[in-house]
Amino acid sequence: MEKNKPSFVLPVICSIIIIALGLVSFSACIAAEFKRTRLKDMKLDGELCFLPRSPASGLGLLALICLLVAQIIGNLLIGSQFCLKEKKTSDQAKKHRIVIIPVVLSWISSGLSIILLGTATTMSQRQPYGKGWLDGECYFVKRGVYSGSGALVLVTESLILGSVFTITKTRHWRKQVEQEKKVHDEEAR
Repeated sequence: MEKNKPSFVLPVICSIIIIALGLVSFSACIAAEFKRTRLKDMKLDGELCFLPRSPASGLGLLALICLLVAQIIGNLLIGSQFCLKEKKTSDQAKKHRIVIIPVVLSWISSGLSIILLGTATTMSQRQPYGKGWLDGECYFVKRGVYSGSGALVLVTESLILGSVFTITKTRHWRKQVEQEKKVHDEEAR
């Protein structure tokens, strides 16, 4: 009898990478919250304003890149688990919906975080006199934007890891049931 070993190596390695990237992204969001441009940094020349480049722009970009890479790795892993050749039953289709819902929610959460981080990061760039962020005016990142993005990063990562865990556990359980059935059928002969 051929023994099927569960393949947990790839999901475990990818999960560790996703967790690490999520923590870096969250940490960068929190650090950017403390490094964002403040009103005291603005210089006025008549009606024109100037804001220097904030360290928050680099931290926001780092958070954005880590979030995107973690999202892509997680979705590739989930997609690879779906694409493995197995018999499809109605019970499995129901279990696949359990995995798809968190993936869709993770993309929504990720999209919101990307919009917040992207906007805040561009606003943290240098805004010279007369050439501010929008319409020649200077804009600040409001308090809580980076922190909110960090919270959305954690939600996104949790949803992705939950989907990875669910699909990996379901595949492992299904293989065990099939092996036990084969053993039972062989003993019945």
